[in-house]
Amino acid sequence: MSGSKKLTDSNALAICLFCGSASGTLPVFADVAGRLGAALAASGVTLIYGGASIGLMGIAADAALAAGGRVIGVLPESLRSRDVAHLKLTELRITPDLASRKLEMLAASDAFITLPGGIGTLDELFEIWTLMQLGARRRPLILINHDGYYDNLLAFLRGSVRDGFLQRETFELLVAFETPEDAVAAALRSLLSR
Repeated sequence: MSGSKKLTDSNALAICLFCGSASGTLPVFADVAGRLGAALAASGVTLIYGGASIGLMGIAADAALAAGGRVIGVLPESLRSRDVAHLKLTELRITPDLASRKLEMLAASDAFITLPGGIGTLDELFEIWTLMQLGARRRPLILINHDGYYDNLLAFLRGSVRDGFLQRETFELLVAFETPEDAVAAALRSLLSR
């Protein structure tokens, strides 16, 4: 979608989700992933995510599909052979590698939401954030900090601003919300007001 296109409704929008391929140790993580998938579907927004059937990724995709949503998975070839591909998606795109996967997600998405996850999730978040800092079209970049999962990361980032390693305007590109419903509503408000 070009940066100059005026968005008039959520049906033309796609929001990319970064999150864990594990479910985490607490049931709240799975609950939040399911609620996010359902909220995206209820808003008529296409969910774009990493294409796996496992962990929070699979939970969010299944919830969006169950609610009648459109879900596009973007999976690197190396993971297709590991039996993690979600085979019931609206569309599954296979990329040659992880770097191509991230570029595909960037090109196809109007906003980005990050749920709890590990180093792969952080890699995706930070690469997209860095590309926006370096001139890629700015889009909503949202962190769901449910139950304080990302408190330590946010404290570290605030310290980076304080110590002069992260510009405040770059830090402020990332906005944190407690609930998936608030995150989806904020993304839509931002996109539909452009």
